Amino acid sequence: MRRHTRLARRLAAVSLLLAAAVATRPAARASAQAPASDSEARVPAPADFLGHAVGEDRRLADWAEVTAYLDAVASASPRVLLDTLGPTTLGRPMVMLTISSPENLARLDRLREVQRRLADPRRLAEDDDVDGLIAEARAIVLITASIHSTEVGASQVPLSIVHRLASSDDLRERKILDEVILLLVPSLNPDGVDLVVDWYERTLGHPWEGASPPFLYHHYVGHDNNRDWYAFTQAETRLAIEHAHNDWHPQIVHDIHQQGTLGSRFFLPPWIDPVEPNVDPLLVQAINDLGTHMAWRMGLEGKKGVVVNATYDAWTPARAYQHYHGGARILSETASANMASPVELPFDTLEPGRNFDARMPSWNFSDPWPGGAWRLADIVDYMESGAMALLDHAAANRELWLRNFLRIGRRAIDGWDEWPEAWLIPADQRDPASLAELLRILRVADVEVHRAGAPVRATGATDDAAGFPRAGAEDAGARDFPAGTYVVPMRQPYASFAQAMLERQDYPDLRQYPGGPPRAPYDVTAHTLPLLLGVDVFPAAGVEGGLEAARLGEPVDGPEDPRAALLEAGGTLEGEAWPRIAVYRSHRPTMDEGWTRWVLDTFGVPYRTLVDADVRAGALRSADVLLLPSQGREELQGGFEEGETFPEFAGGLGEEGGEAIAAFVRGGGRLVALGEASEYAIGLLDLPVRDGADGLGSGEFFIPGSILGLSVAPGLAAAAGVPERVGAWFERGGMAFRTESPDVRMTARYDPDWTLLSGWALGAEHVAGAGAIAVARAGAGEVWLFGFRPQYRGQSRATFPLLFEALRNRPGAPVS
Repeated sequence: MRRHTRLARRLAAVSLLLAAAVATRPAARASAQAPASDSEARVPAPADFLGHAVGEDRRLADWAEVTAYLDAVASASPRVLLDTLGPTTLGRPMVMLTISSPENLARLDRLREVQRRLADPRRLAEDDDVDGLIAEARAIVLITASIHSTEVGASQVPLSIVHRLASSDDLRERKILDEVILLLVPSLNPDGVDLVVDWYERTLGHPWEGASPPFLYHHYVGHDNNRDWYAFTQAETRLAIEHAHNDWHPQIVHDIHQQGTLGSRFFLPPWIDPVEPNVDPLLVQAINDLGTHMAWRMGLEGKKGVVVNATYDAWTPARAYQHYHGGARILSETASANMASPVELPFDTLEPGRNFDARMPSWNFSDPWPGGAWRLADIVDYMESGAMALLDHAAANRELWLRNFLRIGRRAIDGWDEWPEAWLIPADQRDPASLAELLRILRVADVEVHRAGAPVRATGATDDAAGFPRAGAEDAGARDFPAGTYVVPMRQPYASFAQAMLERQDYPDLRQYPGGPPRAPYDVTAHTLPLLLGVDVFPAAGVEGGLEAARLGEPVDGPEDPRAALLEAGGTLEGEAWPRIAVYRSHRPTMDEGWTRWVLDTFGVPYRTLVDADVRAGALRSADVLLLPSQGREELQGGFEEGETFPEFAGGLGEEGGEAIAAFVRGGGRLVALGEASEYAIGLLDLPVRDGADGLGSGEFFIPGSILGLSVAPGLAAAAGVPERVGAWFERGGMAFRTESPDVRMTARYDPDWTLLSGWALGAEHVAGAGAIAVARAGAGEVWLFGFRPQYRGQSRATFPLLFEALRNRPGAPVS
């Protein structure tokens, strides 16, 4: 009964909030012109509204309950506005609250305009009273929560934070409301909130209570929605960027997460090294100060187990948009329970982490947690404590944050010595759709891109960002570009984002100890968009006659949605006569499967999804091609163990599923295996192929997410429409194929002359010249083995055509 009631409530909430999506923002601001006094507000407590306290064991509010409560608070309090930003991937309303004093909300448009002028110092006139503007401005803080839906405390704590700020008359809260405008996005993944709440409630009372769900908790990208903050592929990312980051330019962003159960109780920056080199040093110093202040304040409140300078680095922009837009990103990670079910953790079960030990005091972990019960209420308590400590700092240091923000913007306008004068992007590219995607990403990130109205003669632009020498420089260090070339001037507020995304990465060689094994990065080491997209771009150290001689037009604009950009550039594959494609989806979900579906859906490639039971039941008889996204052999074979989850989701492909796949291929089908899944395919079909890096330790071979050069066989390059040299994504779990069999064709190899293009690689010689794509016969069928992920996180567009060609060709079609 509870689930049916929730469904009706969700449908009503979606209808109500989406219907108000256009009208809510102006209506809310209009109502703020004559706010009621605080004494007239009647703000409901979460427990009274929900029927249970926030953080109560085994009780979670779903998205309809969360939004209904937030709407009730906004209706009752003159301190809170509620806006609907737009629909999520699955059509739920994504919302944002604006929280401040009634006086600030009454002049919200003016405060936004002041903030925009401080964000772009070019808007400040010489006679502007900058001190007066800073005195007038408020500190802008954006708090985002619940991007990862199994981190269930993060979807609940916004209720407590909103109630506290909407109802309390204590001096602490009054100070925050007076000095800060808080933008609160209670969930960056509302679809996942409902998916996980439903799943968790289904597990209650079973031995697997609180088990991981057998599906991705974001429709396409699961946990990787936290890696989308420079490619902007997902609807939720774009809504947050457009309506929060770019609309308000916050000085501070607090991203509320949860981490594992057995380490610290709470993590805060400072980050461990490395920090990406285009993050302004003033911002790094501000982050260090804010993170340690929060830890100190939480210690004063008796919160044990708080660690700083551990686990997480600040290298990739995929998790830190605001670092390139003048603001500090504070990541907090609270220890998890068993979703909303409590756990008991004896002290000796706690474990060492990266740069600390949960059982040992140290400078960055001064007060270890003693162990004991850990429950949802503790998670919510720590999260709220951290958020309030951050808001305290912003309120007490409002002017300092604003001056730091303005200084960072002015430094960007002046240009850094390490940056070129401009980046030049020729309009005549091999793939217009990839060019459109690069321009879309830059524009979504508020980077100004112009078109030259006159020819441009640039110095220091002899090589493009890919590192492949290009012919055409007329004399030493000079190159001519025609009118119509896209120009990214590097004296603009968000030039650091452009530089980080357009240049090649040189990740530092970090070791666990001198001469020892490598110290793994937290995520990946490369993010060079021109390589990932296959677009030629050129850094220009200077332009003859200055950029004025290029007669730059107004900044170009374009669609924000990647699907719209693809349609505009004519790059979809809809209407082709595709074979019958099946995409395998494991019940032990993998993000690579979700990204695969996103790529196929975006480009208009038809497919159907098969799960374990489908494969075992003979569904492959109605397929021509089976695509296995990247996943380890043991997970594919075994899935969840019996007793870990409901019986229908346990067991993986198993022996019966493997036999069905083998029979499908030997009977004439095509198997396409990506990344780690290639190992499974090799073993299943006893293919005469081995991994050339197999058995090497990390001290000998280590490529933790880098871009390698690929040499593509002429036949495959011509069929797929790609150059014979292209950048390919390689990471831990990737493969380098070797064979002595004449029955195996290597249709692409890791280029021995241009192996590492961006990132970090130890032992690259072990893959140089080895096969990157191997095509092997198996009975009457064929197996395409990809040693890399050609559709990596929806970003590696340069190698998408190689995947499409593997899916498009019938068995036996010539490719080399």
